[in-house]
Amino acid sequence: MSEAAGPLTGLRVLDLSRILAGPTCTQLLGDLGAEIIKVERPGAGDDTRKWGPPYVRDAEGRETTESAYYLCCNRNKRSVTIDFTQPEGAALVRRLAATSDVLIENLKVGGLAKYGLAYTDLAPELPRLVYCSISGFGQTGPYRNRPGYDFLIQGMGGIMSMTGEPDGEPMKVAVGIADVMCGMYASSAILAALRHRDASGEGQYIDIGLLDSQVAWLINGGLYYLTSGEPPPRLGNAHPNIVPYQVVPASDGYFILAVGNDQQFRRFCEFAGGADLADDPRFARNADRVRNRDALLPLLENLTRVHPISHWLDGLEQRNVPCGPVNDLRQVFDDPQIRHREMRITMPHPLAGSGEVALTGNPLKLSATPVTYRRAPPVLGQDTDAVLEELLDLKGDERAQLRQQQVI
Repeated sequence: MSEAAGPLTGLRVLDLSRILAGPTCTQLLGDLGAEIIKVERPGAGDDTRKWGPPYVRDAEGRETTESAYYLCCNRNKRSVTIDFTQPEGAALVRRLAATSDVLIENLKVGGLAKYGLAYTDLAPELPRLVYCSISGFGQTGPYRNRPGYDFLIQGMGGIMSMTGEPDGEPMKVAVGIADVMCGMYASSAILAALRHRDASGEGQYIDIGLLDSQVAWLINGGLYYLTSGEPPPRLGNAHPNIVPYQVVPASDGYFILAVGNDQQFRRFCEFAGGADLADDPRFARNADRVRNRDALLPLLENLTRVHPISHWLDGLEQRNVPCGPVNDLRQVFDDPQIRHREMRITMPHPLAGSGEVALTGNPLKLSATPVTYRRAPPVLGQDTDAVLEELLDLKGDERAQLRQQQVI
């Protein structure tokens, strides 16, 4: 584990979030050097701790309480268990907020107000605090009180209408991408607010909704509709604006053919033994290929089916025609580029039978202030005593009394 200073070293984030969007945001800030204090419910903790299997296994091969889902977004954090539904617990959170630069939460809209922990409760005494609320639909609007889940947001936000085979059912992205992207937007907003705070001395409130961020990252799909007035068609692995740009069959499986311009199309056709296709006026230009995709694709597939995947990947790469494999996750993490870029890391973990857990790495490569991996995802409450003593000067007898009251 590296102890080098990251670009956010010296910042403290009080993390009242759970599941995926908030923890994705705070893990990124933690990788960049911020100190993350993760507040969890005593006895239960973050819901994702129970989202398994798979779970980390101990030395005897038995499942522990740490799920793979929880591990994916909770490194570089310290776990503190506080029941802030009790007045004494809420008071502890307020004291921790006073030592922090950022507070992030994703409870129901208005959920923290009943405990005196809303932004309007804290801001008068903590004017430099950056307070970020993540919710399904934002803090305003007719849907503000609805619960927000990634699957629902993918459906409501349009991405499922564009994903899947033309004649099949709408299809969600296989990972919680609406949550993850919302967490990424939240991290950018927090950094912008800190920049403003450092210049002006003024903290602020950040309101970010999963549905808003889902619509924002529709990107070219969203503009397809806003420009044409027509929703983009569902095309499976194909692209609405570029042809051929999809999965195509080989003799032993499938590979991706991603032709981006007319010159690449001609080089592909020449290598595939179908040079005449590049001269056919129906297919010579990309706009023609988009209009005539139904005629072109069967002709291309007849050519690609003749040879194995390796033939196409090796030959097309030499001719600068974009192509690639469709890797499963075993192949992904065995890939020499992935290994070289350190996208699979390991960290010591007290419950793992091997003594360590494997995690995905951070993709940010900063030359002067690289990301650091300092703390494995914590077991529930492992830092409660240390944090309360270090930051709030709570002595052992005070902590014992709070434990007796089930506040911590």
